[in-house]
Amino acid sequence: MNTADQYLKAIYLAQMIDEGPASTGQLAEMLDVSPASVNEMVGKLEDRGLADHEKYKGARLTDEGIGRARDAIQTYCIIERFLANVLEVKNYREEARALESVIDDTVAERLDTIIDRRPECPDCFDPEADQCDCLVVEMEGKAD
Repeated sequence: MNTADQYLKAIYLAQMIDEGPASTGQLAEMLDVSPASVNEMVGKLEDRGLADHEKYKGARLTDEGIGRARDAIQTYCIIERFLANVLEVKNYREEARALESVIDDTVAERLDTIIDRRPECPDCFDPEADQCDCLVVEMEGKAD
């Protein structure tokens, strides 16, 4: 997943939470970047036909952008599940967020063969909790 995919994921989740366009400020907060960085990337996404941006209203994903965002969420879920249930990483969510931008599709597909991902993924992702509702952490003594 690349940086553009992280933005697509954030716009998608923001749209789900607010049932409307994703504001620059909201995206900046979600991604921990400056509003200027958000504006720059949203412009690039718009140029690629992945998002539409209306000044002072926010960004909405196109159908193609929604597809890419759903793929990005699924990749994140694969990483999270692999870290939690295969490697038993205690801070799996924090690690998954750090890794999502560097894991490519090939690696995600290979990790997917190891984990027990639910067929409803990525629809099981709760945007307000920023996590998969179906993830059951199997490690012993895990405190989270």
